[in-house]
Amino acid sequence: MSRSLLTAAALLAALAPAATAQEARGGNERPNILFVIADDWGWPHAGAYGTDWVNTPNFDRVAQDGALFKNAFTSNPKCSPCRASILTGRNSWQTGEAINHFGVFPNTWPAYPDLLEEGGYKIGYTGKGWGPGDYEAGGWERNPAGPAYQKARTQPPAGGMSACDYAGNFDLFLKERDAEAGDGPAKPFHFWLGTYEPHRAYELGSGVKAGKSPAQVDVPSFYPDTREIREDLVDYALEVEYVDQHLGRALKLLEERGELENTLVVVTSDHGMPFPRVKGQIYEWGFHLPLAVMGPGVTAGDGTGSRTVEDFVNVRDFAPTFLDVAGLPRSDSFTGKSMTDLLGASEGGKLREGADEMLVGKERHDVGRPNDVGYPVRAIRTPDYLYIRNFTPDRWPAGNPETGYRNVDDSPTKSALTRRFNQYYRLSFGKRPAEELYKMPADRDNMKNLAGDPAHRGAKTRLRDRMYELLEAEGDPRMTGRAWVFDDYRYTGRATHGWEAFQEFSEPD
Repeated sequence: MSRSLLTAAALLAALAPAATAQEARGGNERPNILFVIADDWGWPHAGAYGTDWVNTPNFDRVAQDGALFKNAFTSNPKCSPCRASILTGRNSWQTGEAINHFGVFPNTWPAYPDLLEEGGYKIGYTGKGWGPGDYEAGGWERNPAGPAYQKARTQPPAGGMSACDYAGNFDLFLKERDAEAGDGPAKPFHFWLGTYEPHRAYELGSGVKAGKSPAQVDVPSFYPDTREIREDLVDYALEVEYVDQHLGRALKLLEERGELENTLVVVTSDHGMPFPRVKGQIYEWGFHLPLAVMGPGVTAGDGTGSRTVEDFVNVRDFAPTFLDVAGLPRSDSFTGKSMTDLLGASEGGKLREGADEMLVGKERHDVGRPNDVGYPVRAIRTPDYLYIRNFTPDRWPAGNPETGYRNVDDSPTKSALTRRFNQYYRLSFGKRPAEELYKMPADRDNMKNLAGDPAHRGAKTRLRDRMYELLEAEGDPRMTGRAWVFDDYRYTGRATHGWEAFQEFSEPD
């Protein structure tokens, strides 16, 4: 290795003093885990990443007191496919039917919360766990994120937000854990705090009403710079800030209980913001995620700023990481790699030897094409390039126009872009070439396709070959002559083509 890194064993050794202190007062011997996952919160919308129009003091605190990841990715930028990848520790095309949105989640591979529970952890979740889709049809008796804690309710600051009191439910979970322990030591816990925000729908004008300024917004270059879109973005920002407030309340609960120092806190999202050309699309803004981690065994910065990690990590890496931190054996089914070496490293920057590369892809998200077929894509991201292979360029990537481009959430921005058939419309809704190639990180908006440029022919060929090699090694059915299975997988949503059939937002029972 090029730098001194902590192995999983070294990480556990680093936790030993904290564990001893806990034992002395009859507490946990192993660290707790608080996993906070927002719904549709996109990178780089946090103060820690330099965004000044979204206020995230609590995420920034986690980054400041731990590690901030600059290159965290999902292998599939849609809600249930990403969450299945997190839970199983596998890339999206390795999860069977769970690769598709509104699909069946097969109980073929263990979910890491169950493994933690079997290893002595108290587990639970609030808000959004795995979904939308049907986990019972896949053989699960409960949501794969764990037992649900949904009773605490609150009055959110704007319409469209959930009344689920995420931090309140975390408090109920902790109190139940204490009661179960009685006079003995409480179990270590893993709690999945899954917010519904900033998923749509938003209260129109709620950002401005709350005092946010549309003039401060950074508008991506794939949108026209208009007041309508700026106001839509500040409505989104308000919901991100609501997520951050619940994170702050959860951290305060742990502080008041004296358990924060012994809790690994992981804060992230499932994919990019719910806007055209982002959520559900295989572009940088869709699969690049915010991620900050703090807690026992995590080396923080020097006090002048966050310790930033530049190595590529994927959501499938969470499962092996959590098992390592808990001192439990990893499942052989995990294909992700533990992040404990990156968490415990003494420095920031690029820490692992070897080149970074990340695979991304999708099949069917939402219905809305003839025979309700999907839009299959695979891509490979390296520090220098993003190469994309669109396998069916004759299809509409966001869904057919006559069904309302169903793989894009309805919004003021969507309405604005579909009013004029100009270059902005084409970027979000138009058909795409079979191959795309973008220079990274300079072209993070993926605006200049270099696939046809002779100067980049060698890079394109090399990346395409490497992508196919990796996908074949991972058993991707699209690479092994079984691509037909993806369209045969059952769609569990309402098979109509109105917006009401595609609303993922729902209140817990």
